[in-house]
Amino acid sequence: MKQILRHSFEAVSLLTTNHGMLDVTFVPAFNQPDWIIPSGLILSIEDTHDRASSYYWQQQVLPVFDLLTQEQTPDKIIILEGNTIEHRMALQTSGQLYQRQVGISDVKDTDRQAYFADSDSADKINAEGRFTAEGMLSYLFQTVMIEDTVYVVPDLEKIAHQLVEMDS
Repeated sequence: MKQILRHSFEAVSLLTTNHGMLDVTFVPAFNQPDWIIPSGLILSIEDTHDRASSYYWQQQVLPVFDLLTQEQTPDKIIILEGNTIEHRMALQTSGQLYQRQVGISDVKDTDRQAYFADSDSADKINAEGRFTAEGMLSYLFQTVMIEDTVYVVPDLEKIAHQLVEMDS
């Protein structure tokens, strides 16, 4: 596997603050906490009803990361900016997205092990349909709690690099 190269543009730099507030979008994810994405990374939200492993957007084929099970039908593709044009990606999901400003002091770190199934399993999803900690570690940045609700803050750079490598 190739080493992940860092670029001069870091997507996380979009988590800038405005008087202690973060502009984030909450993205529904199945069998795991919803994801939190910096709103500034979202280039487009497209309606869809077709499952896809790649998505054609503005003359570019983007890899798609699926936040649904095989039985679910997607209704949205979210186009995300990457560190480079080649590392743009899309998230496939279903349900209502919502944006809001969150106070930095309202975001609390949590122990991800408490919110995911036993990591002894080699499967990404266990019998109860929950992601295992092991399955999550490949793309999980951290879990956070906002107003008593747990969310996932994904490492989008790592996901994009994995998806690009899988396509090549």
